[in-house]
Amino acid sequence: MPIKSIAAKIFAKYITSQIKSWSSQPLETQRKVFKSLVKEGRKTKFGKDHRFDEIETFEDFFERIPIQDYEGLKPYIDQVVDGQEDILWPGKPLYFAKTSGTTSGAKYIPLTKESIPTHTSAARNAILSYIAETGNSSFVDGKMIFLQGSPELKEKNGIFFGRLSGIVAHFVPNYLQKNRLPNWETNCIEDWDKKISEIVEETYTQDMTIISGIPSWVQIYFEKLKDKTGKSISELFPNLELFIYGGVNYEPYRSKFENLIGGSVNSIELYPASEGFFAFQDSQTADGMLLQLNSCIFYEFIKADEFFEETPEILTIGDVKVDVNYVMIISTNAGLWRYNVGDTVMFTNTHPYRLKVSGRIKHYTSAFGEHVIAQEVEQAIIKASEEFEAQINEFTVAPQITPKEGLPYHEWLIEFQKEPINMEAFRQKMDDLLQQQNAYYHDLIKGNILKTLVITKVQKDGFQNYMKSIGKLGGQNKLPRLSNDRKIADELYKQLIKQ
Repeated sequence: MPIKSIAAKIFAKYITSQIKSWSSQPLETQRKVFKSLVKEGRKTKFGKDHRFDEIETFEDFFERIPIQDYEGLKPYIDQVVDGQEDILWPGKPLYFAKTSGTTSGAKYIPLTKESIPTHTSAARNAILSYIAETGNSSFVDGKMIFLQGSPELKEKNGIFFGRLSGIVAHFVPNYLQKNRLPNWETNCIEDWDKKISEIVEETYTQDMTIISGIPSWVQIYFEKLKDKTGKSISELFPNLELFIYGGVNYEPYRSKFENLIGGSVNSIELYPASEGFFAFQDSQTADGMLLQLNSCIFYEFIKADEFFEETPEILTIGDVKVDVNYVMIISTNAGLWRYNVGDTVMFTNTHPYRLKVSGRIKHYTSAFGEHVIAQEVEQAIIKASEEFEAQINEFTVAPQITPKEGLPYHEWLIEFQKEPINMEAFRQKMDDLLQQQNAYYHDLIKGNILKTLVITKVQKDGFQNYMKSIGKLGGQNKLPRLSNDRKIADELYKQLIKQ
């Protein structure tokens, strides 16, 4: 066995023992994180403005600091961007992860010397957990690829900024550099179509063992590989061991992926964001991802159905229950204080704490009071696709409030790779499954307030064309599964199959 494979097994055993240690003491782990954050926060302008020197308990913390999104923190972040020190965290950040904002233009999320290691170690630990559990380590000697944003960075007042995935690319360990593809020049290509084509040319003859990226963009990579070679992914890469993904639920893509691959492949789910690396799948047999309680992130949770109330109940890790939809609030060693990431999560286990991402608090359909969430529509389309042998490339759901005739409805815009064997039965099955999961939607259907869902077919590559038209093709960009208006749906009408 090669030395790297042997070393990986030894290191995996060491890391998983550490993970077991802190995950078996969740409350104490979070208390230590809380105290450490408050101690450092006292040295900052934000800490002085919010009387951190008086904070001793969680309740003190909640009382002095409002829950806020980027807009709430923006006055402080603007000072950091201007180059000022000790504003949100002691000193200055090493980087800004630049993302697209909705109301504030570009968003600059600080990354500090203390927070960067938590981004890089979590992905590593996910792979090491896989090795420890399965005993498989030979794949570390093969080639690996992460479909990511450009690692080229720009500078602003002495601080570099770029896409998170591009920043993290600068921290790939030396022992993996020889295994990593594509090369630096290819990774720096901004045009996504050109970049994928170059990656195909660079990788189709290689011994790829790990492929990582957002499922929708990896799917495009796989399709281009198949177009070029006429072979399935398993024929091209017989030693492919792992597909590592994050950002969106893999299950709606699984059928299409297995068709492209020519079989199944083991997968690891990650939960990274510019604001922090929150969780990773630590087991191939357990449901959900292990919440990173020791990564200098203090977590709070609010029930999603109470979030917009004036004084919702604030829960810490010891208070959460399984199968409840929560909004996740974070405070981090990058200086994000009681920050609403915008995600909703559900715990699948509390011994240890594992969760899954259920959607976005702002991405839902509730034009009629039904509050349908991403998890519900994903489960409906997954189960219906399995029963009626459909393969889905992409989909999104929007309300149709003012139809030309008849009752309002939910419109599902779907790009099929393979249409169901019975479209009407498929449509009705999805609606039945959605009614089973969401009592409000059920009542609206039965009360003749809404009619059952309508499917509108999108042409091949229609979603890709749409993302390209808004300048969000490739990288870490994701299409919302749900909208509460018709902005996306109306734009997608340009991509419909001509009847």
